[in-house]
Amino acid sequence: MSGPVRPAPHPAREWPPSFADRLAAPLPRFRDVMRLMWSGRSRAPLGDADSIPVLRTGLRPVRPTDTALTWIGHATYLVRTGGVSVLTDPVWSTRIPGVPRRLTPPGVAFGELHAGLEPVRPAGRVDAVVISHNHYDHLDAPTIAKLPRSTPMLVPAGLGDWFRRRRFTEVVELDWWETAEVAGLTFDFVPARHWSRRGLRDTCRSLWGGWVITGPDGRRLYHAGDSGYGPHFAEIGARLPGIDVAMVPIGAYAPRWFMRPVHMDPEEAVRAVADLGAARAAGMHWGTFALTREPVLEPLTRFRDAWREAGRDPAELWDLAIGETRVLPA
Repeated sequence: MSGPVRPAPHPAREWPPSFADRLAAPLPRFRDVMRLMWSGRSRAPLGDADSIPVLRTGLRPVRPTDTALTWIGHATYLVRTGGVSVLTDPVWSTRIPGVPRRLTPPGVAFGELHAGLEPVRPAGRVDAVVISHNHYDHLDAPTIAKLPRSTPMLVPAGLGDWFRRRRFTEVVELDWWETAEVAGLTFDFVPARHWSRRGLRDTCRSLWGGWVITGPDGRRLYHAGDSGYGPHFAEIGARLPGIDVAMVPIGAYAPRWFMRPVHMDPEEAVRAVADLGAARAAGMHWGTFALTREPVLEPLTRFRDAWREAGRDPAELWDLAIGETRVLPA
């Protein structure tokens, strides 16, 4: 792929039957899964869940000229920039398949989404949605069903038909390093070290990745989706420099022998932010669902420690509470 392109937003595109050639490492074998199951508990004890910081004071209004992030929970952020609102990997469900009940409520009720923008928009109205990949904790069908079918959906290659079957009319599928423009924002779909599957027979049939969102004022935000650590972060930073805030996953990393290829730990997340050349980091992918074995508060503690040990300015670490909004300095 030689460079960014601007695909037509409506027609379905022809994609290869599999994206397995994009895997950075082989997927776990059956014996690896059995080793994981027999090596102890599969998920963290939930005794500290009440200590996860949650701030449910309503959606903070921002000016159309502001760039603001609100952490809804897990990988779901409400991004507001240039007077436009974007949802990332929206999940409002209390339960998702194969995972215990949600540990913390969404930081903002779904019906509140309209309240933080001027001019006021209808409840539940957003200007665009970006999806990083099709795992259930990032693509939640009950939440997607609440959105108007005219909502622009920016999705990885091979995932467009999932939305078209649900009658969404503005579906943009992108390959890595492709670009689309929606509502005055530029969206670049960028690589990640992960994989996709939603059923028993669709492994790697759609792509996975992250998103770089650039506003009309040049403010640039990065949402990593899910990813293991790798050289793609430096490549993203080189191709799309000047990232103001990087939203990076810091949870679901234990045990490392099993999770390392597809999930960063907090120390790797801090390294990824440095590779990206990002001015600030915002954590995600922790404190919402108990997916793996690490204690529920450990990702935040290690993220803060690693940031400090890297010599980064504490003010540049957006260690948000669920429901908290942070606005970029003017």
